[in-house]
Amino acid sequence: MSAASPLTDLEIARRATLRPIMDIALAAGIRHEAVELYGNYKAKIDPAKLAEDQAEPRGRVVLVSAMSPTPAGEGKSTVTVGLGDALAKAGHKTMIALREPSLGPILGMKGGATGGGYSQVLPMDDINLHFTGDFHAITSANNALMALVDNHIYQGNALGIDPRRIPFKRVVDMNDRTLRQIVVGLGGPSQGVPREDGFDITVASEVMAVFCLSTDLKDLKRRLARITFGYTYDKKPVTVGDLGAEGAMAMLLKDAVKPNLVQTIAGTPALVHGGPFANIAHGCNSVIATQTARRLADIVVTEAGFGSDLGAEKFMDIKARAAGFAPSAIVVVATVRALKMHGGVAKENLSTPDTAALQEGLVNLERHVDNAAKFGVTPVVAINKFTTDSQAELDAILQWCRRKGVEAAVADVWGEGGGGTGGDELAAKVARAVEAPQNFSPLYDLDLAVEKKIETIAQQIYGADHVEFAIPAKRRLAEIEANGWGRLPVCMAKTQYSFTDDPTRLGAPSGFTITVRDLIPKTGAGFIVALTGAVMTMPGLPPQPAAMRMDVNDDGEITGLF
Repeated sequence: MSAASPLTDLEIARRATLRPIMDIALAAGIRHEAVELYGNYKAKIDPAKLAEDQAEPRGRVVLVSAMSPTPAGEGKSTVTVGLGDALAKAGHKTMIALREPSLGPILGMKGGATGGGYSQVLPMDDINLHFTGDFHAITSANNALMALVDNHIYQGNALGIDPRRIPFKRVVDMNDRTLRQIVVGLGGPSQGVPREDGFDITVASEVMAVFCLSTDLKDLKRRLARITFGYTYDKKPVTVGDLGAEGAMAMLLKDAVKPNLVQTIAGTPALVHGGPFANIAHGCNSVIATQTARRLADIVVTEAGFGSDLGAEKFMDIKARAAGFAPSAIVVVATVRALKMHGGVAKENLSTPDTAALQEGLVNLERHVDNAAKFGVTPVVAINKFTTDSQAELDAILQWCRRKGVEAAVADVWGEGGGGTGGDELAAKVARAVEAPQNFSPLYDLDLAVEKKIETIAQQIYGADHVEFAIPAKRRLAEIEANGWGRLPVCMAKTQYSFTDDPTRLGAPSGFTITVRDLIPKTGAGFIVALTGAVMTMPGLPPQPAAMRMDVNDDGEITGLF
């Protein structure tokens, strides 16, 4: 963060002058009839109503990833927005594509999630809270399915669904550990059939993944029908299509599936749509939003959650593969603070200059840079500047990048904004990377056995020596092969803080084993989730939730969100 601005993120956002969203849409080349207004500053875009000459996605994709995150924060969304603004300022027709924030982490640890400083997407209050209701629609579609499943069992169970074998869960967009394991149907014969159940957070649900990987409403409905929600008494999979619920679910999602258009402080158009977590899901915004942006802009700046070991790997191996496009450049965000933490400095001591610890932490950045190159795409390091950074520390990172042969730039997009001067050097280097020859390819072939795919990710991306499969995971491997799901890609569920499955092991560990405790086939989304370590699909709240400092005054003005 720059000393040039003493204002908070919220104060900066409220001082910004927003343009009517229709003006933003028209400037981006979106026809009036394709815009569905949600007030003055938000809109949904109907891709089916774009102009005929915008039918093909042609824009180049720049993926923003990062080193392993720390509690100090790396500002990946801030860099994504600032870079998009800086590219637009330099004359490139640019659009930004981001995920929607989840209420769970907003009210839990994270607070707001729309960038920061002078690199924000607005209106931040709306985006961080209920926005256009997409997550509520996804929650409703998911829970409508489960209501129909339990009603089917209660009304005679013609499909022979085994109530003990229903892995699909209800969801809520909140961190609520109490709902992880519950019993439903209590209260006698008229109240349903008792069975064990539970809740996931909405952003970890398969409906969210289906929503984000679908190419249009027709594909959404087809993917919903493929979801395996349970098994029969003889262990045969039962799908949404078998139940006949895909139509009702698609109906609840028909408006939500259209991308949401907003703007940055600098006036760059941004599509904010979908929001799967990257540690327990695939961590990318919707394919529909990315492809719509590619139809409208020459350069699309998007992000994938957490570091290259999670969101970026899944972007390459799941999203890009499914959507049929290749990223033209990868930006790896690094901060002095995170490097020092990976070098052994405690969070409370990060303000003290320590180039020695920073040098120790560079092993983490190196592995992420190397990971990006393994997909055949040019990496650029973005050093997100904070006020506590010393020039010696910034120079140390730049010198390391030069020795590594990697392009790098210091970006002060929080304090100066990408629309100002804070992202100019970064934008110039990324623009050159976009034009450079690329040789993109996913990490593994889909014909590999599921366990081999997992081993490839663990060894080549995480740096593990071995993968150990717990007994439940071994049983699931056999079921996956028996049901013909072996060619699906893998979505690793792992802690974001470490390359290992132990969140306390920072830096770039080696000589470790990744333990896969279970596997969950997501046949609608089209991938297999591999659960590692102690990662949860329903997070809990911290001792002091961020919600406890949030409020709204008598005039409806929100405080404490940032």
